[in-house]
Amino acid sequence: ELSLSLSCCPTMAGRDFVGYGGKLPRVQWPGGARVAVQFVINYEEGAEGCVLNGDPASEHLLSEIVGVAPYQGVRHLNMESLYEYGSRAGFWRLHRLFTQHGLPATVYACGKALEMNPAAATAMKTAGFEVASHGYRWIDYQYVGEEVEREHIRKTIQVHQKLVGERPLGIYQGKPGPNTRRLIVEEGGFLYDADSYADDLPYWNNDYGRPHLIIPYTLDANDMRFAQGLEGQDYFEYLKDALDQLLEEGETEPKMMSVGLHCRVVGRPGRARALARFLKYVKSKQSDVWVCRRVDIARHWHKHHPPAFAGPAKL
Repeated sequence: ELSLSLSCCPTMAGRDFVGYGGKLPRVQWPGGARVAVQFVINYEEGAEGCVLNGDPASEHLLSEIVGVAPYQGVRHLNMESLYEYGSRAGFWRLHRLFTQHGLPATVYACGKALEMNPAAATAMKTAGFEVASHGYRWIDYQYVGEEVEREHIRKTIQVHQKLVGERPLGIYQGKPGPNTRRLIVEEGGFLYDADSYADDLPYWNNDYGRPHLIIPYTLDANDMRFAQGLEGQDYFEYLKDALDQLLEEGETEPKMMSVGLHCRVVGRPGRARALARFLKYVKSKQSDVWVCRRVDIARHWHKHHPPAFAGPAKL
């Protein structure tokens, strides 16, 4: 029998259901923009689950094969080649799109994936993309031991320094575990993490002894929905509607819009066409839109919205 207590506390340890509430900060994006738009290219190919990487099973997420189960103990050759398309062809199509349009991007790059294709790392840097950490492997860190995850964070920084020429200032583990944020704060060199979908604006977290900036990411304006049946024109219309809504709200309450991309997904020709259409639409609104990298938002927030309280450690 379900029992409900009227004295229930409206909070849960480690969770925040209130956020800014009805009192949003007075945000002034550069140029008086109503919306800060960031495009994020997830670069994961080569870091996914594969027995060749010592994993117990093949990858099963975010590909053209909907509903596939992992193959235990053996390779899944179709899945492998779908991922390889992302690094061999899809990345370069996205690279051309953004450079031809003169638009910046953030890349969430797995360390292992960069090691598999150093030329892509060089191209990211040359294009002026922000290259943020996406962990060393594109795996679920929920049950990964603390020491292993700490080593993965450290190793990814080293890979970025070697192949990109500088350490990452942002991190999106993507499939974080219970230790992830604490380990990020402990490492001390990140301006922000993105393992949250909780708001339309950045916010400060004080759980681990010092203020730590979180820039929420997106799973709705994300090409992963192609794998759920939302194709070209529908995806474009969704992105357009999201931007139009935020532009309307931004007349008095500026916010941000994140767009998530994957080389093996939107890097396919038909989907890239829909993305190109949206890039043109964004440029048509350039007087009201600040197209930026996530690190640009982090620096803006650190400067203009510093933390008000550095609360005690909650370890």
